[in-house]
Amino acid sequence: MASNKVLNIEPAAVPTAAGNLLNSGITSLAGPVGYTQTQPYLVLKHIRLTNRTTAAIVATLYKGATGASAAGTEFAFAAVSVPANSYVDWYGQARFDSADFLTGVAGAAGVTFTAEGEIGIS
Repeated sequence: MASNKVLNIEPAAVPTAAGNLLNSGITSLAGPVGYTQTQPYLVLKHIRLTNRTTAAIVATLYKGATGASAAGTEFAFAAVSVPANSYVDWYGQARFDSADFLTGVAGAAGVTFTAEGEIGIS
């Protein structure tokens, strides 16, 4: 049985040019002698995009390479209009390994990303 831990991702502004929102990779796997660490992975279960402005804003999230926004890699929200002073939610179960990035882009400033899920070790 997996011993994943609950993960609450802090709010982050969705940029107006494609930018990274989430990645589980760590840069150093150096550990104690006799132990080799492995990369963690994330299991996203809920994403919320909140619009803090008085006008609707279109937003898209992508799963793929760092800073990517390639057609065909849209994830959870693809050109979704987030209503003024409101939010949209995604529920599911999606694994993100250390090479996977969740990136996003919004049509204007004012969209905030938050998420919940689990973190585990490969």
